[in-house]
Amino acid sequence: MALQQLTEEQIRTWTRREKDEWWLKNVYRGDMAQLTIRSGITGFLLGGVLAATALYIAAKTGITIGVGLTSVILAFAVYRILNGAGLAKDFTILENNCTQSIATAAGYTVSWLTAGLSAYMLITGIIVPWWQIMIWATLTSLIGVLVAFPMKRRFINEEQLPFPEGRASGVVLDALYHGAAGAGMFKARLLAIVALATGTYQALVSDGWMKLIQFKILQMDKWAGLKEPWTFHERLDTYYYNAGGAALKILGTDFRVLGLRLTLDAAMLGVGGLMGIAVATSCLLGAFVNFVILAPMMIERGDIVPRVLANGTAVPLSRAEIVNQWSLWWGVAMMVAGALVGLLAKPELFTSAFKSLRGIGTNKAATAGPDPLQHIELPLWLSWVGVPVLSILAAYLTHIFFDVPMYLALISLPLIFVLTVICTNSMALTSWTPTGALSKITQFSMGAIDNSNPASNLLPAGMTAEIASNAANLLSDIKPGYMLGGKPRHQAMGHVIGLLAGVASCVPLYFLLFLPPDANGVRSTTTIISEQFAMPGALQWKGVAEIIAKGFGGLPTSALITMAFAVVIAIAIELARVMTRGRFPLSSVSIGLGVVLPPESTFAMFLGALLFWLMGLKHKTPGTRGHTVWVEGCEPICAGLISGAALMGIGNAILNVLMT
Repeated sequence: MALQQLTEEQIRTWTRREKDEWWLKNVYRGDMAQLTIRSGITGFLLGGVLAATALYIAAKTGITIGVGLTSVILAFAVYRILNGAGLAKDFTILENNCTQSIATAAGYTVSWLTAGLSAYMLITGIIVPWWQIMIWATLTSLIGVLVAFPMKRRFINEEQLPFPEGRASGVVLDALYHGAAGAGMFKARLLAIVALATGTYQALVSDGWMKLIQFKILQMDKWAGLKEPWTFHERLDTYYYNAGGAALKILGTDFRVLGLRLTLDAAMLGVGGLMGIAVATSCLLGAFVNFVILAPMMIERGDIVPRVLANGTAVPLSRAEIVNQWSLWWGVAMMVAGALVGLLAKPELFTSAFKSLRGIGTNKAATAGPDPLQHIELPLWLSWVGVPVLSILAAYLTHIFFDVPMYLALISLPLIFVLTVICTNSMALTSWTPTGALSKITQFSMGAIDNSNPASNLLPAGMTAEIASNAANLLSDIKPGYMLGGKPRHQAMGHVIGLLAGVASCVPLYFLLFLPPDANGVRSTTTIISEQFAMPGALQWKGVAEIIAKGFGGLPTSALITMAFAVVIAIAIELARVMTRGRFPLSSVSIGLGVVLPPESTFAMFLGALLFWLMGLKHKTPGTRGHTVWVEGCEPICAGLISGAALMGIGNAILNVLMT
């Protein structure tokens, strides 16, 4: 069934009341099941699992992956199979859309955990109790929901803005339920096969799974004399070094110290496939310049040296030490400068945002009669009452949980609304939310008032970014529901269910993966960053907070010079992207990201992006088998690589804790 939509002429000339009446008559499916018990439970479970994989990937790469289309395909396939077996009725299109809203909302809880919160704990050494994290994350997410719905009437009902990512979900859903069910099942099978194969591989490279199979199940330690579990080495160069190969060096520094390893990381292959060849190449370029050229030079100069702790313990050089001592600064400078220039180069986001401020929450047709959607829209009074009350409560909790001065927490609140409008306009037009760049505005503003307490800039910036991104992403989720005739209230309720699923899933997992207890049951913030989890998002926030607190005086001269060059190059790259209308092949933000990521991960991401790029060139013709698998199936394959590796990696961490 073709999706019905207004013409450009109707969008321009009709009042909001006329548009609402048309939608109610022609699109709304009031009698179709939407937020049912089974769609709520399915969304909650899917959201929890997919949010866990998103947390795993964000900790490794700093990239928050979307889970919307993956949840659509999985929910469609599960209920189509159950329906075929006579065990359950097939999902309605609106039930699936509601499940998708819940699952994607769960994924939104990830970014703050792996960015602002982790940066706060790294700087202060304070481990925030799990219950405080849950309360704070839930509260800020709820504010995002309440901020979004007055904007929904303006941006979606009246202006009919495109929200490309949300529209894509609506188109996919419509295709699955009205003619392309076979294609949907094929994508589901593709995802499942890749996830199963990836999970099997991940088990072979995981010590916990191999210990379970070889020692607990097969008892090989008793009859085969096995003392340590055998695992396949994910770092392939380990075989070379174990065979007695000579250490490879650059200017006298071992490749392994620089992090230049050859790794077969399935999850990173999938991430690379999703990010595309341009972004992956930029990340690889950043890693190459930093770890192959600059880091060896700085080690030789003595600007990067092994540290000695206060107790006399020597800290050997490693990739993490190189980043923390020197590389972080130019990487962060490039990311922040690039993000801000990219944002300022789009003045239409600001002009349209502030133009929209005049109409948010108002109804042009109010004088002509009652609101035709009053019975299905989320009541506006919930926002007008809830946002101020919950915002003040969030500011108070930020004060008592994180020791942020109350006045600073309150000062940051007006920024929430402005940044949300900008983020929403950006999401509506481009599917990009510039929360990273915008949060730095808050971070520097709060830091200018109080530079003595890192929490004073980290937490207010984290709160504004969390609320703004939640509101913008929620509106992107509402778009397919609007296209398909769903009830807005149900989508709001679904979003709340989703954020609860994400918090319930990700907070315990955060402690398990990044704050595991030692043999004495003691947790330490020193485990947040590891060789497995680089936490690039947290490093970026931490770097900005340290610049605010300490200034530039304590940095080596070489770091300051490199930062200056990085800023100039970032500006030049972003201006080139603007002048070529996005065709310039490099991204300064991605180059900076490559600096803080393990180079082995950037190389694996590049290989994944290169594979799908080459396959896309080879299989250009729609309808061919190759095009169906490699082009149309790119997202399911990448989702399978990511979910298979992430879920088995999470399981491995759990097994290691249980079998310690």
